[in-house]
Amino acid sequence: MNKISIPLSVPRSKAEEFRKNYLALTNKHDRLFLIAGDQKVEHLNADFFGPGIDPEDAEPEHLFKIAQAAPGSALAVPLGLISQYGRDYPEVNYIVKINGKTNLGDNEAKDSHRLFWTVEDVIKLKKQSGLKIAAIGYTVYLGGKYESQMLSEVAQAIWSAHQNGLLAVIWMYPRGKGVKEEDVHTIAGGAGVASSLDADFVKIKYPTDAKNADKAATSFQEAVKAAGRTKVVCVGGNRRPVKDIISELSKQIKISGTSGIAMGRNLHQRSLKDATRLAAAISAVLWNNASAAAAIKIYNSKEKTITKKSKKSSRFLGIF
Repeated sequence: MNKISIPLSVPRSKAEEFRKNYLALTNKHDRLFLIAGDQKVEHLNADFFGPGIDPEDAEPEHLFKIAQAAPGSALAVPLGLISQYGRDYPEVNYIVKINGKTNLGDNEAKDSHRLFWTVEDVIKLKKQSGLKIAAIGYTVYLGGKYESQMLSEVAQAIWSAHQNGLLAVIWMYPRGKGVKEEDVHTIAGGAGVASSLDADFVKIKYPTDAKNADKAATSFQEAVKAAGRTKVVCVGGNRRPVKDIISELSKQIKISGTSGIAMGRNLHQRSLKDATRLAAAISAVLWNNASAAAAIKIYNSKEKTITKKSKKSSRFLGIF
């Protein structure tokens, strides 16, 4: 992988801790595979229960099982879920989401800049639990009613995270009246703001509905360049066919120059077995530079994935 560029906001005494966390988050390949579970707050239960959603997704632990079955990935969830389930999943890399809002009521009227937990709380949990907590996550609604408060809050949170050797991942979404949320030029502006805030990764939207996929990937280079040394990961969006997910990811990496993907509904709404197969295909593109065709073959393979729990069961049954 390329040499890690450690921000000057990271003290020398914490540089090695930052490097360790960076390598864990990127699986030593300079790219991030973010499994998004913050929708437990953002979208309530609409994303986890209902028609077309695997029954396994009804319980929060499904997110942790998927992350454990996808080595090298990073699970982004609120601190409370890590507190509840982390003991059983110590191998998982964690990004602690420290702000958010639900989708009930008038979104524009909601003041979601306030932190659920401080960076100091995150550090305490990391020390108390010994878990692989490597970063904080924060959502910014650029152009929204509370933009100035959010920018101020997240700037201080990033500074505090870096002072403690943690990374910062920013969800950057243009919102508000008259704002063109899907416009690449606007999205690129948001990526530039994330860089100005000293973020290590920025999670932004990608033009998934573009008629010309290659042209869309090329135009998205603007956002990657605007982000500078802040690495860009794209949101997964609504549930789509595996072939489309892999093809688009391949173009993002090879044409746009992005540095990873954030996958939520497209992953956790599947059964653990199916999600594990998709995670393996995504990992091949991110970390082995596999072609889309090769990654789809991996997904379609019939190899069995054995979870940690099933391994324990096998050993238990084997004594009789």
